[in-house]
Amino acid sequence: MPLALFGRGAQPAQGVRRRPGTPRAPVARTFATPGFRGMTFYEVYAKSIINRVPPASRMPFRWTVNPYRGCQHACFYCFARNTHTYLDLDAGLDFNSKVVVKVNAPSLLRAALASPRWQGEHIAMGTNVDCYQRAEGRYRLMPGIIAALRDAANPFSILTKGTLILRDRDLLAEAAEVTDVGLNVSAGFVDKELWRSLEPGTPHPERRLETCAALTGSGLRCGVLMGPVVPFLSDSPAQLDATVRQAAEAGAAHVSAIVLHLRPGAREWFFRWLRENHPGLVPRYRDMYGPGAYAPREYQARITEQVRELARRYGIGAASPGRTREAAPGHARRGPEWRGRRPVQLSLL
Repeated sequence: MPLALFGRGAQPAQGVRRRPGTPRAPVARTFATPGFRGMTFYEVYAKSIINRVPPASRMPFRWTVNPYRGCQHACFYCFARNTHTYLDLDAGLDFNSKVVVKVNAPSLLRAALASPRWQGEHIAMGTNVDCYQRAEGRYRLMPGIIAALRDAANPFSILTKGTLILRDRDLLAEAAEVTDVGLNVSAGFVDKELWRSLEPGTPHPERRLETCAALTGSGLRCGVLMGPVVPFLSDSPAQLDATVRQAAEAGAAHVSAIVLHLRPGAREWFFRWLRENHPGLVPRYRDMYGPGAYAPREYQARITEQVRELARRYGIGAASPGRTREAAPGHARRGPEWRGRRPVQLSLL
């Protein structure tokens, strides 16, 4: 087991009696079921669960909750890959197959939300790794997390490539009665072959858009983040049109696009995929990205404007059938200041 998982004085569980007040040791667990074959789950007891976003970040929120580290979606471009190296794990196969599970996340969050120091700010989930990856089907951390946020009337948003969020739609509806709930599914493209190669552990993009439709049909406001648009592979006018059109058909409340960015960890893993699957594009990517993580601003602006124009053409946002419910009077634990805010519309992965 990686040594970094034993931080802050924790000791391996085998043959060791834990003294009161000492951290609980991580437990490595495997399962024989086909969906988890080849996976190792490190069950840990976290000391904190609400994370502050660095001030320099371009994210439109300040706080996140991440019940998992590592992700079975195995997207080759995932920017969170490099965070696995902090645990003495690698950013490639380890990120895909060795997932850290914060088993005490719901109770820890409930305690944090009750603290007088917490000011009831917006909390974003799914912006690092997906909180509805397949592991959530076994560990069921999100129902307790959503219930804690509901009971505290604390605004939150969820971004997911998974369909498992539908399991919790009743809880989400209850939360939306008392606070702002922003829901977004991520589908950068609808090309079947590209999806199978580049996002091998995720549900098909059309299933994600069906998830958006189901949430909207339940009266929950749900948007679509086209994340990422992949240069030279999913950025043609016809491909962008197909994705936005299907988002409109799913009743998306809004749609926004983000162009592929390649931070350390993700960059190396993506270029490995590119060399194996599209070797002729390697020089073009090196010219476009150079030594940095981002495509040229002009290219990003062009894609953003194309998607905006397509959204206007298909009427996305003109009528929002799944508009978020407003809270009933007297429900807001932190006072009335949150009422009337729009749910966060994620524009960054």
